[in-house]
Amino acid sequence: MTLASLTPEIEPLLTAALPDDRFRRSEDRYLEEPRGRYRGQSGLVALPRSVEEVAVLVRICAEHRIGIIPYGGGTGLVGGQIAEAGPVPLILSLERMNAVRAVYPDENVAIVEAGVILADVQKAADDAGRLFPLSLAAEGTARIGGNLSTNAGGTGVLRYGNTRDLCLGLEAVLPDGSVLNGLSRLRKDNTGYDLRHLLIGAEGTLGIITAAALKLSPRPARSGTAMLVVESPAAALKLLTLGRDVLGEGISAFELMHRQGMEFLAETLPDIRRPWDVAPEWCVLVEVGLPAAQDPVEALEQLFVAGAEADLVSDGIIAQSQTQSDDFWAVREHIPEANRRIGSVSSHDISVPLGALAEFITMADARIHAIGDFRINCFGHVGDGNLHYNVFPVAGESRADHQDKRAQIKRTVHDLVQELGGSVSAEHGIGRLKVDDLERYGDPAKLAAMRAIKTALDPVGIMNPGAVLRG
Repeated sequence: MTLASLTPEIEPLLTAALPDDRFRRSEDRYLEEPRGRYRGQSGLVALPRSVEEVAVLVRICAEHRIGIIPYGGGTGLVGGQIAEAGPVPLILSLERMNAVRAVYPDENVAIVEAGVILADVQKAADDAGRLFPLSLAAEGTARIGGNLSTNAGGTGVLRYGNTRDLCLGLEAVLPDGSVLNGLSRLRKDNTGYDLRHLLIGAEGTLGIITAAALKLSPRPARSGTAMLVVESPAAALKLLTLGRDVLGEGISAFELMHRQGMEFLAETLPDIRRPWDVAPEWCVLVEVGLPAAQDPVEALEQLFVAGAEADLVSDGIIAQSQTQSDDFWAVREHIPEANRRIGSVSSHDISVPLGALAEFITMADARIHAIGDFRINCFGHVGDGNLHYNVFPVAGESRADHQDKRAQIKRTVHDLVQELGGSVSAEHGIGRLKVDDLERYGDPAKLAAMRAIKTALDPVGIMNPGAVLRG
């Protein structure tokens, strides 16, 4: 069924249904995305304050076949929040639904609305003596509804899982305007299909998440951080295995970084303190969270010694203060911004089985250099197999100089990921950027089931049209 544009003639049907302050004309922030590859269409933005108001808007849009773009913090990297072409949609921002409704410390549960910024969810948990472990570079801007809709990953997946693993229940508005009242605080509930897992990771194509029951964790009594120099990605993986043998589940994060990322930081963000003046070829950022009886510095020293004896670690720095730990994390968290300032020819959020990770890096580097002369910054959450493998022009050139090679580079990387049994979208989602990739590499049976689900729940096709599945 063909969608209609949100024209000036139809807009009054929406604006008359809610108070005047629930609407505004679209500003640049609703029409742009972080990488600058997409530009949305100007139009009407709705800013509801309750699930009932969201339901009213969805019912009207369903009746008049108006597409809806759910909008969170605008931090998505695959164009899921931007509709460049097609019928003009309604942009529905959740930013005013930003209440922390309740926190249950004894249950390790928080009930929050979709528009709550991730950092505020973390603070609400911390104020209650608990931890919400989802952590990513955009946490000061990203909103929890978007994190859930994309099943965001981040640095804590190794220990705590993806966003999907941190959600107990959802409140959402479905494509017909009905409200799914699923804010369960239960750990066990086998009463039929778990619709929460359909909506998480669906990128707004099956409904609009308006609130969530989130799983909290006890805060580690003591934490520690270290930067360790490793010979190679293969050595990093062996060190992770060794670390788990030594520290069990105490390892909270294990991040792999390449020399190129450090050099980009020095070039674009010189105020960020780097642990070494001359960056090593490879290093890992390790964070541990331990019980009160364990000293994190001693634990990391133990890991360093064990790694050195196994010829896995050649140098390292263990943070001696919170400030030094923060400096280590600032390096990791600012690498994406440094990448943005350099300007990549092609960026890739991929995952491969852990056993194939080192092989992927070696083979990908060789195949990219066969295409041309490029700088490669490979970094990521090595503990869960998720790498950000990004290709940049050499110094003195810009990404515009290599636009003719962008498609070839992307295809080369993604073909190799497929060969090794990986995924072309590890944590950023499909959005509009990777619709072709999903069709090329996706399992046919899975794609058929996805389309059947989309048709069943959203027969008019109003929910984020063009994202994930081709319209």
